[in-house]
Amino acid sequence: MRERSRRLLPILLILCLIGSLIHVHRGFAAEGKNFLWMVRSNSSTLYILGSVHFLKRENYPLNPGIEKAFAQSNVLVVEANIADPTKLNSDTLVRNALYAENDSLEKHVSPETYEYVKKEIEKLGMPLELVARQKPWILALTLEALELMKLGFDPGQGIDAYFLSKAQGSKKILELEGVDEQFNLLSNFSDKEQELFLLYTLKDLNLLSDETNQLVKAWSTGNVNGIESVITKTIREDRRLEPIFKRLLDDRNKGMVSKIEGYLKTKETYFVVVGAGHLVGDKGIIKMLKERGYAVEQL
Repeated sequence: MRERSRRLLPILLILCLIGSLIHVHRGFAAEGKNFLWMVRSNSSTLYILGSVHFLKRENYPLNPGIEKAFAQSNVLVVEANIADPTKLNSDTLVRNALYAENDSLEKHVSPETYEYVKKEIEKLGMPLELVARQKPWILALTLEALELMKLGFDPGQGIDAYFLSKAQGSKKILELEGVDEQFNLLSNFSDKEQELFLLYTLKDLNLLSDETNQLVKAWSTGNVNGIESVITKTIREDRRLEPIFKRLLDDRNKGMVSKIEGYLKTKETYFVVVGAGHLVGDKGIIKMLKERGYAVEQL
């Protein structure tokens, strides 16, 4: 069981699919602005980069402006330190992601949803037994991750993994949340909310390639409004998802901003990597920092 949880880890770390899962082609942010901001206080400078969790090897090297900001920082801050195995409690993962031995997904979703799941699993050529005990939230992430990998994207090439690798042995690494905190958030959704999240993901799989192209276009020019439009489209189409989005984005933003303000009171320089969906909108991190009086500039 512990070994299974370790194999699932790269997939589980896509913890804010809606809005933060931006996929990029070659020429990433080559023109215009980056999805990167500089925030200044009286004592500190902090860079915030919107995170891309899945990329291809060909997407590197990154824009020199991003690399320069990282080089000028002495602390890397990520949502969760996925490079440190001691940060993951495998017992917590199993408890939050899988049903007990005598329980299963079929008992927690409607017959229609379960049939939908069976069809998608068959398309992927996977045995149903492999996912039968997965809770809806982890199954949703698993299916979307598999689809992304079919399109050629790799979580091992993501922005988080890239900068964590570069920071090893040279920079202090801090977490805005942590893996366990994120697992707890997702597993605490009700059965109904988890089923909605799973249904949203299942219905969106066929659109993933087209939506990726839209996000790429907005990302490559630092187009904040373009990214926000794609994110809010889902809520506009199904208002039942609004409470889920609120907890995945808005509520977490408040906690992240609180930590970021703490960093800005020090004398160090920080490079913060956070899901792009957390940076946009009226309740996004960038807007909140501006409202609190910090000097904020998109680079």
